[in-house]
Amino acid sequence: MLDDEFLKEFGFRLKMYRIKKDYTQAQLGEMVEISEHRISQIENGKCNITLKTVNKLANALQISGVKLFQFEND
Repeated sequence: MLDDEFLKEFGFRLKMYRIKKDYTQAQLGEMVEISEHRISQIENGKCNITLKTVNKLANALQISGVKLFQFEND
């Protein structure tokens, strides 16, 4: 998998779980102390993030961080 594809797939998974929780990008950003714009960039595969940020996002969404990397269908 190419880097760009990986980031897009990760972003898609993040967005899917955010929507399942009925959170806006702004709400999720506030929970993990990053901007709404940054959440949008992540969801659109436009930026790379640290594992610490992945952990914060997973905790805010109340999921295992591994779920954000499971690119196969659930």
